[in-house]
Amino acid sequence: MRHEPAALLLYRPVNQQELDLIAAANWLAFPPRLPEQPIFYPVLNEAYAAQIARDWNVPYYGVGYVLHFAVDADYAAQFPVQNVGNREHDELWVPAEELEEFNRNILGQIEVVAVFRAE
Repeated sequence: MRHEPAALLLYRPVNQQELDLIAAANWLAFPPRLPEQPIFYPVLNEAYAAQIARDWNVPYYGVGYVLHFAVDADYAAQFPVQNVGNREHDELWVPAEELEEFNRNILGQIEVVAVFRAE
């Protein structure tokens, strides 16, 4: 009998450029981090992702997207959860050099769950 891995649902706020790169990867992977970005940080709840997309990405880029995706929970357990503000501001900190392996542990496709635009 085949056992499906337990999934951890994560969220990621992105701008249009990052969304286009994810779409080009058939919604299966996140693009490599830039040299000045040593950490890939998906967040653990949709409200926090929406806050970043709406309050940071929209003013800077004109649009912000909230993505959700599942990753193998056993694999994800190796990365520390960091709280960077109030109790809902939890992020999973994945070193940039681990992102390719992280992408291989994504279960299914990355999906857009919210869009915020400048008015």
